[in-house]
Amino acid sequence: MLEVEGVHTYYGESHILHGVSLGVGRGEAVALLGRNGAGKTTLIRSIAGFTPPRDGTIRFNGHEVHRLPSYRIAKQGIGLVPQGRRIFAPLTVTENLLLGARSGGWTADRVYEVFPRLRERGLQDGGSLSGGEQQMLALARALMTNPRLLLLDEPSEGLAPLIVREIGRILVRLKGEGLSILLVEQNVPLALRVADRVYVMSKGQIVYHGTPAELDANEDVKRRFLGVA
Repeated sequence: MLEVEGVHTYYGESHILHGVSLGVGRGEAVALLGRNGAGKTTLIRSIAGFTPPRDGTIRFNGHEVHRLPSYRIAKQGIGLVPQGRRIFAPLTVTENLLLGARSGGWTADRVYEVFPRLRERGLQDGGSLSGGEQQMLALARALMTNPRLLLLDEPSEGLAPLIVREIGRILVRLKGEGLSILLVEQNVPLALRVADRVYVMSKGQIVYHGTPAELDANEDVKRRFLGVA
């Protein structure tokens, strides 16, 4: 579904991504792991059209999208849960959800079934929610766009372990329903629980690719690139 081939992305003259290639199949969950500054968020921004690559190709469902503006990429069926949540704090929970709603299987009622806590807080301003509730709102808002591929950038960042487990449970459910997922994470246990395949990035390059079981057994890669003893 998603094909990233030889992508080079810059911020000004700073060369951040150095020939990155990866793929996400239909109905597949793929995790991208790496330390802070490895280039993971830059790759998400390149896919979403916020920071287009200078070289390389990004295809979605066989069509090149790396030259398209971000709003047209979103219309292709790519949903984004950005790092830092980026909800609209002055708007209510319901208004946040309806803002990006598109026709399809994901409706407000279906979202509330998956996130019952959001139904309880439908009339509250987004900014009054806890960090975990804001992360759920960011995920629910992305689902309301009815994506075929969901990009998630550090969804567990700053959350309590109980909420992280809940996020993991929801992602496993979404994968089971056939949604394709690209998950950027530093939380290795969460990523290994959700993903079918795993990539590891360091200094703007992919340095490892394998299954969760293979990565879990590779102590050298975990120690060198993920800081996991």
